[in-house]
Amino acid sequence: MTHGYQPTDTGAHAGPSDPAWPTAPYGVPQQRVTEPEPELAAAEPPAPASAPKKPGRDRYLDLLRSIALVRVVVYHLFGWAWLTVLFPSMGVMFALAGSLMARSLKRPAWGVIRGRVRRLLPPLWVFSVVALAMMFAGGWNPVKDPDHGGTWGLVDLINYIVPIGAPPFPWSIGSKSGLLEDTWAVQAAGVLWYLRAYLWFVVASPLLLWAFRRAPWPTLLAPLGLTAVVGTGIVTIPGETGNAVTDFAVYGSCWVLGMAHHDGFLAKIPRYVAVSCAALVMAFGLWWASGHLGPDGWDLNDIPLAQATWSFGFVVILLQYSPSWQELPGRLAKWDKLVTLSNNRAVTIYLWHNLLIMATVPILDRLYELPFMQDERATAALDSTYMIWMFFLVWPLIGLTILAVGWVEDIAAKRSPRLWPNGTKKTKPRRRNTPRAGHRAK
Repeated sequence: MTHGYQPTDTGAHAGPSDPAWPTAPYGVPQQRVTEPEPELAAAEPPAPASAPKKPGRDRYLDLLRSIALVRVVVYHLFGWAWLTVLFPSMGVMFALAGSLMARSLKRPAWGVIRGRVRRLLPPLWVFSVVALAMMFAGGWNPVKDPDHGGTWGLVDLINYIVPIGAPPFPWSIGSKSGLLEDTWAVQAAGVLWYLRAYLWFVVASPLLLWAFRRAPWPTLLAPLGLTAVVGTGIVTIPGETGNAVTDFAVYGSCWVLGMAHHDGFLAKIPRYVAVSCAALVMAFGLWWASGHLGPDGWDLNDIPLAQATWSFGFVVILLQYSPSWQELPGRLAKWDKLVTLSNNRAVTIYLWHNLLIMATVPILDRLYELPFMQDERATAALDSTYMIWMFFLVWPLIGLTILAVGWVEDIAAKRSPRLWPNGTKKTKPRRRNTPRAGHRAK
């Protein structure tokens, strides 16, 4: 018995109205305006205006990033639409990235942009080599792919090197009875939309920060207005350009919110005013979503204006209550090492998690071949708990991937490579005291 994957959203090249829009019980949803998560390229967390006086990481922001990454993995595994309402991961991740970028832009802008791009690209290249090798081995030829314009398919391959647009991939490769579901390429490459959006924001950050410091409110709210135009069908921009503009608009206000948090702009607004206004914006988002439900119901990834407004309000509240911890307090302290690890390997976790989710299927399917699994009751028990087993298995696979390729993030950041950077410090052996000259050791 094979539990294959088919996406419930085909990414940037199709939508709910597309006749080829597939669904499956074990689908890993991909969305055009969605996860993974990820301020991916951050080696350090952003420091808000209320940051602690002592130098160090802001553990509250680290915790938010870790929660966002876990939520991305869980969402892509189970496809629960309500998770996009419970915790809008991408809005949070873009806000954290915006805050970090604002802090970094105290240095010359070109050097900051170059550093951010350098940290992003090597991990992408490793992923691209593996993904493309698997596609080519499966018989995919981008020149002959009718979905990518023949020769233009070769040109589009540059997006696996520098993510300025959407990378090409086959909609179907292999067979449903193969080791991986025939839509695995859509699942694996679909997450790369985030790297494109992140790169756009990084390049635009000097201009955004300049505009924010001169006209804060217009700069902060302009992306929401743009989303109301391009994300509701009032103005339609075709192709990948339209998808990229929509992504930029939906999460632009969250990115600028991160800058506002760093500059202390949010701290000047009375908390009750900020929270009350944020709640009103979020209520509008839910109201809009209720009248524009997509194929997956309340999945905000299918409703750009609802995603933009809900994420905006949610991020305002999170940043208003930002405690700027230097250490995780109380019971949260036991998660310190995992929080540190996930922040140091955010790019790796985001890039590989979807492929690893699919890799759990052929592994778990081997269980059906065990002698004691030939009983119908045992088979039914595994069928009913299959997704739970996938959830528990994907984390060890993510851990193995961190060990295998995570160190590339260190190389990209010009650090010494580390296999498991969870913050544990190696203790140096103590030197034995040697007797001084003229004294005998007793």
